[in-house]
Amino acid sequence: MKILITGANGLLGQKLVALLVSEPGIEVIATGRGESRLPENENGYQYHAMDIAREQEVLEVISSYKPDAIIHTAAMTNVDECEQDQEGCVTMNVKAVGHLLKAAEANNCFFVHLSTDFIFSGEAGPLTEDAKPAPVNFYGESKLQAEKLVLASKAQHAIARTVLVFGITPGMSRSNIILWVKDNLEKGKSIQVVTDQWRTPTLAEDLAMGCYLIAKNKARGIFNISGEEMLTPYDMAVYTADYFKLDKNLIKKADSTIFSQPAKRPPKTGFIIEKAKRELGYQPYSFREGIALLDQQLKALSENKP
Repeated sequence: MKILITGANGLLGQKLVALLVSEPGIEVIATGRGESRLPENENGYQYHAMDIAREQEVLEVISSYKPDAIIHTAAMTNVDECEQDQEGCVTMNVKAVGHLLKAAEANNCFFVHLSTDFIFSGEAGPLTEDAKPAPVNFYGESKLQAEKLVLASKAQHAIARTVLVFGITPGMSRSNIILWVKDNLEKGKSIQVVTDQWRTPTLAEDLAMGCYLIAKNKARGIFNISGEEMLTPYDMAVYTADYFKLDKNLIKKADSTIFSQPAKRPPKTGFIIEKAKRELGYQPYSFREGIALLDQQLKALSENKP
């Protein structure tokens, strides 16, 4: 089976490449904007630069490889940037999906589209796959528009919705809540963490596995792919402090009204993942297990530094 990944330089993209090259019988085509930022010691895949915002480029690359499946992870995901640059957000999160779907239809590719809990209002979670979308920010609106394009497409397709993805890769450009908490507490800094938002945080390795299971089985429809535990950022910070044996007294409770951000956040999302467990055999790590895996990876990265 030949699988093409968009956004291969990102966190999820890198985890997908690492997973797929370890699976027998999978030919991996990794694509991203510009040069490859994948680990140099990773073998078993081909890399091809592809700007998903350029329709002709997308059509040419996908027509040349003719993959059995496309896993589309590339997107503009910074919620505040999307609010402030709505034109750029539409280009990356809506129009680019149209280009990819056109290519998927022309080459008979199964299309797996990554979506988000931010298509929901956050008034009631955790949510099943048939919950009614009502985004409260432009990022969520752009991802909902993309979902509508996918659902209307003639290509065989699936949508994988996820929540608050965390993990690490070499040369990572963005941090995550675990690293942020660990770094600040190790420095003896006090941090304010919100107690009025709820999520089911998702380990990047789990999300990669969920996407792979969908593509391998060509499982059509919408699937919630996330962790199982409903946690607030405050809960996540306390878990992190406990795991690394750091001072929890430095973690101060706050509510989201004290933070000024351009984009509104949905207060309570989180997913019920029974469908993915039943139909795909998906089984995520617990949040604590995710921290432990991240800790192992941090140690391995520090040992490999020149």
